[in-house]
Amino acid sequence: QVQLVESGGGSVQPGGSLRLSCAASGFTFSAYTMNWYRQAPGKERELVASITDSGASTNYPDSMKGRFTISRDNAKNAVYLQMNSLKPEDTAVYYCHVLLRSTWGRVNYWGQGTQVTVSS
Repeated sequence: QVQLVESGGGSVQPGGSLRLSCAASGFTFSAYTMNWYRQAPGKERELVASITDSGASTNYPDSMKGRFTISRDNAKNAVYLQMNSLKPEDTAVYYCHVLLRSTWGRVNYWGQGTQVTVSS
């Protein structure tokens, strides 16, 4: 059973920081790129950050570059998202994600999400 469990969300003021965690199980964690997505009410789910299997390469949309940092610990089957200089527009539910390979094709797996609220 594949499981992705996020934690670390909460409410912060603009300019504040949060560190999100994702605990993964049920697959060979070290073999897969891991991702963070977010979704605000009424908006499409969007990619926040990606990190390759070894952690050697990361990717961010322009709006997150310099503020968000993704990292992973393959010994702990965990991926993290450090968020700094948070803005109200960062308010969303943040999801951990992996695209797994199988005999039947590729399958997307999502965590339950953790709420991040940035407001004065």
